[in-house]
Amino acid sequence: MLYQKTAEKENCGFGLIAHIEGKASHKIVRNAIHGLARMQHRGAILSDGKTGDGCGLLLQKPTRFFQLIAEENGWHLANNYAVGMLFLSQDNAIAAQCRQIVEEELQRETLSIVGWRKVPTNTDILGSIALSSLPSIEQIFVNAPAGWRINDIERRLFIARRRIEKRITDNDFYICSLSNLVTVYKGLCMAIDLPRFFY
Repeated sequence: MLYQKTAEKENCGFGLIAHIEGKASHKIVRNAIHGLARMQHRGAILSDGKTGDGCGLLLQKPTRFFQLIAEENGWHLANNYAVGMLFLSQDNAIAAQCRQIVEEELQRETLSIVGWRKVPTNTDILGSIALSSLPSIEQIFVNAPAGWRINDIERRLFIARRRIEKRITDNDFYICSLSNLVTVYKGLCMAIDLPRFFY
């Protein structure tokens, strides 16, 4: 079974900011960050005073940003590509095993691996509790075959994600997002610090 109701979780707080005509804009992202900071009261603050109980932003795939990353790394992104945001173990051997499984399952769905990227983070803003459990935060870029529709890609990514989650039992492994439409930036930090954690 690919769907597990027991894996569902509730949100402490939720906000939605969008352009009524669906236009992408950095102003919307800034407003979302501002809104997230305003929801600080909805989350817990742990004993070190700097570790929150987790917060994040789900964003429309930032195409121009990801194209720049691809250019910097010498990668070719197809018209239809997806990006996964993953938490991996800080243990290099375990992380390598997880990466291998992720690649195998994505390739099983006829998606081509473009490359992996370690996401830049500023750990100075984290509390000691968050630091003690900080994963390696990485992105995987994959190309879809030409001619696939958006729903085809999302369906294949969903199937690959469920298979990956069944195969990988490491507690440090987590898929934040795996999509050709959206990406998620999240962390165990204070809501106000999320934009300073990811830079």
